[in-house]
Amino acid sequence: MDNKLNVLLGTVIENDYCIGCGVCSSVANSPFTMELNKDGMYRPILVDNDNVEQTNINIASVCPFSNESKNETEIGKEQFNSDDAEFNKHTGYYLKNYAGYVKEDTFREKGSSGGMGNWIAAQLLEKKLVDGIIHVKDAKSDKSNVLFEYQISNTLDELSEGAKSKYYPIELSKVLELVRENEGKYALIGIPCFIKSVRLLASQDKLINERIKFFIGLVCGHLKSDMFAKSIGWQLGIEPENLTNINFRKKLPNRAANDYGVEVEGLIGDNEVMIDSPTKDLFTTNWGQGYFKYNACEFCDDVLAETADITVGDAWLPEYKTDYLGTNIITVRHPELLKIIEENIQRENIHLEELTPEKVYDSQAGGFRHRREGLSHRLHIMDIEDKWRPNKRVEPSDKLDKKRKSIYEKRMVLSQESFKAYKQAEKDHDFNLFKDYMAPLIQEYHNVMRPSLIKRVINKMKWDVLGKAK
Repeated sequence: MDNKLNVLLGTVIENDYCIGCGVCSSVANSPFTMELNKDGMYRPILVDNDNVEQTNINIASVCPFSNESKNETEIGKEQFNSDDAEFNKHTGYYLKNYAGYVKEDTFREKGSSGGMGNWIAAQLLEKKLVDGIIHVKDAKSDKSNVLFEYQISNTLDELSEGAKSKYYPIELSKVLELVRENEGKYALIGIPCFIKSVRLLASQDKLINERIKFFIGLVCGHLKSDMFAKSIGWQLGIEPENLTNINFRKKLPNRAANDYGVEVEGLIGDNEVMIDSPTKDLFTTNWGQGYFKYNACEFCDDVLAETADITVGDAWLPEYKTDYLGTNIITVRHPELLKIIEENIQRENIHLEELTPEKVYDSQAGGFRHRREGLSHRLHIMDIEDKWRPNKRVEPSDKLDKKRKSIYEKRMVLSQESFKAYKQAEKDHDFNLFKDYMAPLIQEYHNVMRPSLIKRVINKMKWDVLGKAK
């Protein structure tokens, strides 16, 4: 077997570090095709390796989790290092960081947060800097039972159909084929590892490099299997096979920005229904517990899509959380995008406040702890067990205290066991079996997360003092 292929199969794919981006499948003469597996995650399936020697690209070198590929700092340095750029270990290279939202039109109302992601894409279309936006929208075919897929939007109306985050498995191979077949300039919107993989591809594929001109990154906690969407619908009365659509980020007036809802569509009996609920009322929507998480996400150290020209996410900061309409954090790395932003601040089309990298970190502090501190422990576990794992910018470490180690270990268990629990519940057509299976594991996790007696006493004293002061 060709060594390019063997490296990828024997490391990333065999050891479950594939994120399902589909870039390996998009390489000319690739032996792979992308399919959803039994856990609801995309995986490359080997269909034909007869022509692999005809590829002029090392397939492993375009995989974001391969040791054959460059890391985010190396890519960022190639793309963004300049006299005007600064570097921070959490944000990567940057020109400026902001928090804010779009004031014009309905970008903010339609978006997951402040509306800046789709607004930037719209600016690129309006200024004819690109001909199309590559982003995730409702799937065109209802026969495949897939709810969302990458598509290309060429107009503002088409673009608006893809507003809001989709916590759902997607892959790039089919849409990259469309890019190759259709001349033009494009911008890609994606999570960090997807942006990284297409950057890696563009560095070796002249056509992709010429056509994909801008990369818009999304701050990422982790990617979900399709079991996440199905479990939400199931809890609201829609059987998994009858779910037809889901809005993962329904804004709820008079609530905090992070206290949002979900809305599902599907069949109950013969009736088409639309049902919504606050996410906090559901069993599977606690992000920290990591249900249905790709294993690769446990070995990613890029929270802020460091290889993107601009990154957009949620400003989870106390001063912004109270506004239910949402506020974005924005990290700008491309001078042309910075110019667009500064012009529109002056025109008052957008409201932005400049942030320090430290405030950007604070807005995603939990994610950074899990992806840096937690990753150091997970890497250490893999090393002492002598198992292959991807090289990361984080060094393996055994220096965390016992409690932090236990927290990270139990999170991995919750994620891994959620797949088993879901399949058992689906087999027996009873979602309560999922809850029963996971309940003792959640209790163990909560026991570890619970503050120590001393900390609880100190916290109580603080609250008593604050109460008397009032």
